[in-house]
Amino acid sequence: MNQGHLLPAEISDLAEKVIEANKAAGRTVVLAESCTGGLVAGALTEVPGSSAVLDRSYVTYSNEAKMEMLGVSSEIIETFGAVSIACVWAMAQGALERSNADVAIAVSGVAGPDGGTKLKPVGTVVFARAYRNSDNEPEGELKHFDGENRADIRRQATVCALELLLP
Repeated sequence: MNQGHLLPAEISDLAEKVIEANKAAGRTVVLAESCTGGLVAGALTEVPGSSAVLDRSYVTYSNEAKMEMLGVSSEIIETFGAVSIACVWAMAQGALERSNADVAIAVSGVAGPDGGTKLKPVGTVVFARAYRNSDNEPEGELKHFDGENRADIRRQATVCALELLLP
C-alpha cells in the first residue's frame, strides 16, 4: 500500500488522475455502486481536493436500495436482474437525476464466492456511464473478471469504474 493511503497504489494513483483530469475539465461526478460497496467513492475521497469533483455517491447494494434511492424499476430488476446492462443504465440515469453532477458511473456485479449462475458467473460485472444533457443512451459494458477471491474481483471492478471516469 501507498504510505498515507488506505487503498493499494494502483487504485490510489488512478483516483488521483481521475480527480486531476475531471477538475481540469470542470466536470463533476456521481457514483452508483453495488458490488464495489463504495470503494470507488472511497478511492476518490482519499485524494485532497476531491470535493471539487465528487458530487455524491450512492451505495445501493440491495435491489430495494436501487429502486428507492435511484428509481430503478422493479420490472428491470425482475426481467434482467440487478447484474445487467439495463439495471446499471437505470442506476446511472437515476444517479444523474438525483445529483448536480455532469457524469455518472454505475457498477453492479457478482463478486462471489457465491451468487453466480451459469449465465452470470462469479466475476461478472456490469458498468454504465451517463452524461447530463446528452441525447445518447448511457454507455454500458459487461466484463468477466478472474480472481482468486472476492477482493480480487472488487479491486478489478473499482479500477475499471475509475478508468471510466477519465475524460
